[in-house]
Amino acid sequence: MMASFGHGTRRHPRSRGRTWSRTGQDRATLGIVGVICAVAGFFVLGIILGPAAIVCGWLAMGRTWTGPRPVPALVALVLGAIDTLLALVFLAGATSSGYGMF
Repeated sequence: MMASFGHGTRRHPRSRGRTWSRTGQDRATLGIVGVICAVAGFFVLGIILGPAAIVCGWLAMGRTWTGPRPVPALVALVLGAIDTLLALVFLAGATSSGYGMF
């Protein structure tokens, strides 16, 4: 019989993993992870951790600029942008001709 074929996958067609909607604790965790990435990026691997902080902050804000914004998400977004810009300036200074950045 084919009655049970596929039955287990159709119980919850809009499960949390398939809709990409992050609410509550997931957003708070993403905001905190973004802040940690941004702060760590000031010391090591800023070119990688800066964009990671921007992405975490953006996802924690709910991928929108309007509405209430959680503070860790906004901090992660801003610090990640500063971190990425500083890393790019440092890389540009390190690759230019001369004796370094200054």
